[in-house]
Amino acid sequence: MNDVEQSDGRQTDRPSRRIDPNRSTCVLIGVDNYTHLDSLRSVRRNLTELRAALSDNEIWGIPDDRITTVSNPGTPSELVGPIREAAKQAEDTLIVYYAGHGLLDRHDQKLHLTLPDSAEDQPYTSVRADDVRHAIRENGSALRRVLILDCCFSGQVLTQMSAADRGVRGGKVAVEMLRDVEGSYVMTSAPRDRPSHAPDPMSCTAFTGALVDIMRQGIPDGPGMLGLHALFEGVKARIAGMRPALPQEPQDEDHNGVGALEFIRNVAVLPPLPAPAAPPPAARRGRTALWSLLALATGLVLGLVLPPSLDRWQETGPAEATGACSPSSAVLLDHSDELDKKTVGNEKVEGISALGLQSADPPVALALADNRPGRVFPVRLGSPFDLEPSAGTAKTLRPTDGGTVSDWYDGEALVVEKGSKTMLVGSETGPAIRRFDIASGKQIGPSITVPKELHYAPVGGAQMGRGIESLTVSPDGRYLYAGWEAPLAQDGDTGGANILRIQRYKGTHGGAYVPDRQYAYVSGNGMYLVELAAVDSGRLLALERQYTASLGNAIQVVEISLANAHDVTGEESLYDQPADIYAKTEPVFDLAQCPAGGPGMVTTPGTKQLNPLLDNVEGMALGGEWTDGRYKGWRPLYLVSDDNSDETQITRVYSIAVQLS
Repeated sequence: MNDVEQSDGRQTDRPSRRIDPNRSTCVLIGVDNYTHLDSLRSVRRNLTELRAALSDNEIWGIPDDRITTVSNPGTPSELVGPIREAAKQAEDTLIVYYAGHGLLDRHDQKLHLTLPDSAEDQPYTSVRADDVRHAIRENGSALRRVLILDCCFSGQVLTQMSAADRGVRGGKVAVEMLRDVEGSYVMTSAPRDRPSHAPDPMSCTAFTGALVDIMRQGIPDGPGMLGLHALFEGVKARIAGMRPALPQEPQDEDHNGVGALEFIRNVAVLPPLPAPAAPPPAARRGRTALWSLLALATGLVLGLVLPPSLDRWQETGPAEATGACSPSSAVLLDHSDELDKKTVGNEKVEGISALGLQSADPPVALALADNRPGRVFPVRLGSPFDLEPSAGTAKTLRPTDGGTVSDWYDGEALVVEKGSKTMLVGSETGPAIRRFDIASGKQIGPSITVPKELHYAPVGGAQMGRGIESLTVSPDGRYLYAGWEAPLAQDGDTGGANILRIQRYKGTHGGAYVPDRQYAYVSGNGMYLVELAAVDSGRLLALERQYTASLGNAIQVVEISLANAHDVTGEESLYDQPADIYAKTEPVFDLAQCPAGGPGMVTTPGTKQLNPLLDNVEGMALGGEWTDGRYKGWRPLYLVSDDNSDETQITRVYSIAVQLS
């Protein structure tokens, strides 16, 4: 028997009928970026908003290590695998959410959940609902299984159905997915036509938006705790009252009363939870053992003297902005805005466009400013688990004769060479690559040759202002890689994904580098290359960025394998070339999918963003492998954003643990 708090705060001695967030697991899956189907930008917002609501202690309060976000899974295993793992961890309830296109096979009328490369009338490009059902049903020992689907059931495969039957049939198939699973509950949006139900890409879809709204606003006349079915009825009523009206009616199906179990707090009738005590101003997370001891002692005293009515909802404060950014390959460790709008020696720390590690222990980096005069700030980063960046006086970049930089300078790329005595700097103006002495800031020797085809018109095909944006050197020093931000004019894009060139140079640390081979890869849709980091001599991490007015930034990191890529040196144009000439890529993480924590944990810049962590990230540096501890075999990755000397943007440093193949 357990003590369970009623909506009026009294205790009743009866078995718990509440879905316990501390013993449950949740997987949020969303596909927004399609090759052959209409893109669903609103799905990004769905994942961010729903995760925030489920993690909010005022609502449900699932711990960060029990909720997983899966964005744009590329293969069936990337979609189904996290469900299996979460099912094994769940003791109370497994909750699975999917948002994206849903397709019905015209032959057997079976539902398929789509992937980024899914196509109509090609069911083998999607994930069968049966496979999802098996993953939910046949793994772990959870008491209950919950499936929430925000799917569109329109498209070519439904042309044989009447318009009135499409949404109904799709919704019926969806809610039947767990019909053979005892102790299950399914909720589905059952829309017929997605575009009319997600008119604003900066907002959630109609169904998930209503779901999040009910979670955050509650039901004024409802009980203190809302079950899944009560939540569903609120969503259904909210959608029915929308104007203009939507041809959409959500459906649900309940087995063994799961929908009636207490799930979330009804914030419309329950008072707010007491705010956690603020830490003393001088105390920082992980900084002083004394505060930890005091907190422990205080907790013991409170546990002895406070009444039992203060339940676990009050035991934890707002979640921090740390946690998984992808199912298995990236974890946000920390972020810091300590450098933002700071001044060192009467010089503003602003316009940081590149980052290069000078030492690993302690982590010290060189941060390149892209505005004149050309400057490089030494930055002590602090621990990757507890960032505390501080900048020293900048070194001004100077020509060999000791004057000042001329009009050639627009520094966008930097790499520290072995021994930390020299650095290579890439400038979009030119474009040019030059070597500098770190101690004096003076240029050493002549510029490194840039092939003619990579120059601006009329010599080459580079886009003005989008030339060299990234530099990295292989760990053994044999290869220098330079990346061009945008496609050459003659290369263009393929379906909105840019065809980008990377020039490899051969040489030695501190010595001459000469052009060797040229590679190309296809970026994410609309993405541009802003930084490279060498994993080894044949693998690179690429930092990709996009900015859209009123939508904000998209920031992602992918791993590039050059193993079987063709040398495209001398290829006049890469447009419409065979796919096998390009270097292969694998996603590592999308910064928008990193957890932003509770309210106020991340400072919100003036520019609108899908996730407050996002901004104009331009710099990246990769550390060496950890040899022990929780992340043994993983590597620290540091990112920095460029505030463009703009008050509405921010200089932010991030530390992320990445596991590379």
